[in-house]
Amino acid sequence: MRVLIIEDEVLAAERLEEMLYEIDPSVKVVAKLGSISESVEWLKANNADLIFLDIQLSDGLSFTIFDEIKVSSPVIFTTTYDQYAIKAFDLNSIAYLLKPISQKKLEESIQKFKSLKTAFAIDIAALSEMLNRKEGRYKERILLQIGQNYKKIEVSDIAYFYAVDSGIYVRTFSGASYPIDFPLEKVETMFDPEMFFRINRKLLISHKAIGHMVAYSRGRIKISLNPMIEDELDAIVSINRSAEFKKWMDS
Repeated sequence: MRVLIIEDEVLAAERLEEMLYEIDPSVKVVAKLGSISESVEWLKANNADLIFLDIQLSDGLSFTIFDEIKVSSPVIFTTTYDQYAIKAFDLNSIAYLLKPISQKKLEESIQKFKSLKTAFAIDIAALSEMLNRKEGRYKERILLQIGQNYKKIEVSDIAYFYAVDSGIYVRTFSGASYPIDFPLEKVETMFDPEMFFRINRKLLISHKAIGHMVAYSRGRIKISLNPMIEDELDAIVSINRSAEFKKWMDS
């Protein structure tokens, strides 16, 4: 964790650095600065994971820094007075520490920063997954060759994909079936998992095709599909997929 300390009292800056190392030995203090002008120049060319910022510096209130340059790093404000708290929380602040800073309060602030950082990373991962889907990671239609002709099928028209001895087929809500050239394992990766679920080795179904569901033996679930499935196939959610299927249906 790269930390910037902006504090005009040298002893206070050094004590804060020592306390940070005691709390987290992985902390690296990248700079200790004592004025607004110094801080603005440093931040123009550098960045830190976290900034400790004294509110009253030698050349004025440190809030001025935010007027002169965009600060994207989270900030923990430090001060002898508490009248600036409301203003501080308008400016990237995750904590407001009154001097003299206690080890306990400092440790709580660091833990809060780490928790927020973890939550932010998770949110970014989720957003990235969503954007991948929106940007065409999953198919919106398929083109099939039927003899000398071609058939376009919109994903919204697909009820399910199924495997039988003669091959892999797609069935539409109109009841028509067409052979496709991909194995079911490949098909599963081509379509949005929010819309399609692989209930067993032979069936990948759309949630829109699900009709009646009943509890079946050994914790499995039996499904009535619309349109109806081939006689030789059972629309039964396998044991190892039942828990995930329930989550999918409840999403």
